[in-house]
Parts: sequence; structure tokens; C-alpha cells
Amino acid sequence: MTKIKSITAALALCIIASHAMAAGGGTQLEPSEIDLDNVASLQRGARNYMNYCSGCHSAQYMRFNTIGKKLDLSEEQLIDNLMFNAEKTFETIRSAMPADKAARWFGQPPPDLSLMARARGADYVYNFLKGFYVSPDSPTGVDNVVLAGTSMPHVLWELQGYQTANFSRHENDDGSVTTTFEGFDQLTAGSMDAEDYDDFVRDTTNFLAFIAEPIRQDRRRLGVWVIMFLIFFFILATQLKKQIWKDVK
Repeated sequence: MTKIKSITAALALCIIASHAMAAGGGTQLEPSEIDLDNVASLQRGARNYMNYCSGCHSAQYMRFNTIGKKLDLSEEQLIDNLMFNAEKTFETIRSAMPADKAARWFGQPPPDLSLMARARGADYVYNFLKGFYVSPDSPTGVDNVVLAGTSMPHVLWELQGYQTANFSRHENDDGSVTTTFEGFDQLTAGSMDAEDYDDFVRDTTNFLAFIAEPIRQDRRRLGVWVIMFLIFFFILATQLKKQIWKDVK
């Protein structure tokens, strides 16, 4: 894991609650295909989050020691690689940006991301992080096909590069106009190719899905044992009933 790099106006107002709509029309969300059992992916996602997201966004319901326990990270690894603005492993992930200044700069503080993937879904987060395109009309110079009018700058532009979005306009019978997103064209190259950037975003989304419900995998594994017990108990109870009532006609 790499140390945190300097963050410009990083991830301000990222993924604000909104319908997954493109500029004027709906856009099809690409499946994120995350894997919450992939510990290596979650570790990379934790690195990505702390390097690129924690400068502006908190995750107030996630403690560092929980991350370490679930992701097979020692206390030393947590301190050296993830805890940039925390001193104790029982602390939660806090934003490095003061809330009052963030509200003045962006209109409101950047949202906490603890439950974002659970509230909006992993596919929404994944497509949002891939959906920035150059827009001269935006104060930040970019817009997003998933969240039109987003106030978040494209802080991952060094990795992805800049792209333009293609939209088609269709006039309906009632005179209204429907705008449909048709795809991207690469404008400038980033430090990653498209496949590597997809993997980067997928790992980050995977981590956000993990912190939204850290016990999800444990709960599902426990659920299997509970169902097996109920099946066994049902069979046992059925056979016992037959034995007790066998002489009753």
C-alpha cells in the first residue's frame, strides 16, 4: 500500500443521493461484479479509499480495528498504511477536510460514505466513479453521466484521463426532448489503461460495499448453518411425531 498523496479538492460532495440518471436521460448501470470474499481486492480498496477519498469523506461507522480484523491486516500495517489522521486503531475514519470549510467551498459538507454503497448500491458507486466527462458548463470542468450536475471534481483524472460523453437527443410526440447517453470518447490518456482503471474502481467499490455492512459475509455463512439446523430439526421432529403417534388411529 502506498502513502497518501496530495489531494486537491478531493471527492467533494461525492455520490450525493440522487437517481441514477444521466444528463436529461437514464443511463444503464454496468454491473460492478464486486467480490466481498476477495480479501486482496478489499485491501487494495482500503488503500484506494484512504489515498483518494478520506481527504474529504468520513466513514464514521467504520473503525480501523474492524478493517484490520476483517481484512487480515496487522496493527502495524493499519498504522503504517491506512491511519493517516488517526492515532488509535479503535478510532473511526474521519475526513481530513474541516466540515465548515467544506460547506463554504462546496455548499455543504461532503457526505459520509459509510453506508453509501448500501443506500445506492455497488453498481451506482462503480458507474459514478467511471462516469466523469469534460463539461465546459460545469464549475469544476466535468460532469457525470450517473449524477448530472455533480459538484465533485474528477479527482481520479490522473488515473483515468479525461473523456467526453456522447448524447443523442430524441424529440417525442408530445414535443418533449429525451437525451440518451451513448458512450464515451477518450480525450486524454491517464496513467492507467481502461482495464486497470476498471479494476481500481472495482476494488474501491468493493471496499465501500464492505464498510457498508462488515458482517454481511459472516451473517450469510451463519445463515447457512441456521438453515441446515432448521432442516435437521424439521426431519427430527417429523420422525419423532411419527414414533409418538404410530399406535393412534
